[in-house]
Amino acid sequence: MRRCALRLLAAGCLLSVGTPAGADTFTSPDQLIGVTQGFLEFTVEDYLATGQIEGRYEIQVNQLDPRVRLAHCDKDLTATLESPAQPMGRVTVRVRCEGSSPWTIFVPAQVKLFRDVVTVTHPLKRGAIIDYGDVTLRERDVGLISQGYLTAVELAVGQKLLRPVVSDQVLTLTHLEQAATVRKGDHVIISARSGTLSVKMPGEALSDGGLSEQIRVKNLNSNRIIKARVTAPGQVEVAL
Repeated sequence: MRRCALRLLAAGCLLSVGTPAGADTFTSPDQLIGVTQGFLEFTVEDYLATGQIEGRYEIQVNQLDPRVRLAHCDKDLTATLESPAQPMGRVTVRVRCEGSSPWTIFVPAQVKLFRDVVTVTHPLKRGAIIDYGDVTLRERDVGLISQGYLTAVELAVGQKLLRPVVSDQVLTLTHLEQAATVRKGDHVIISARSGTLSVKMPGEALSDGGLSEQIRVKNLNSNRIIKARVTAPGQVEVAL
């Protein structure tokens, strides 16, 4: 404890000696950057935890004009995200003083969020149906991907390309048209599940459907028309 107290005393002396006279009458750019950095770290961590998103991030707060002179704040500074709605990409943080000499400043920053996303392993032509060997996961800054991205190769496999792609390119939702896994008129097996109970019956697809899509199916035992989710070629599932 004594050693700790001595260290704190020494640190306090250093800060006191190293602070120019009258510096406490202004809020320094370094203080503003520190508040912005801490706020963004908290906000990004909360965003990842709330959305159960796996990834790593980097935060870079832009340097401020050293000539900025804002009055020293006699209350804790507050920070809020001005734009955009998600803490990703180019962001602006509003830092405010609500003390006796109130002020507001907008601090720009860059948040890079790196996630494993689906990319192409080799060039593919328009109209190609994606197979497992065509795609892989690679880390990318998703803040730079504006058209939507995929985080599992299974989400791309079986879908059709609407445009050609090159090696190492990120696959976005605009590249893909889901190929029909089940087509209208196909005979399918309807699986009805409830917990450990599973019942199977014959059916007929009344519309085309891709993997995980819901389609209209006719139960050939009862002639009832139901909605079921496509789980595989010739297979659909409905919840009991």
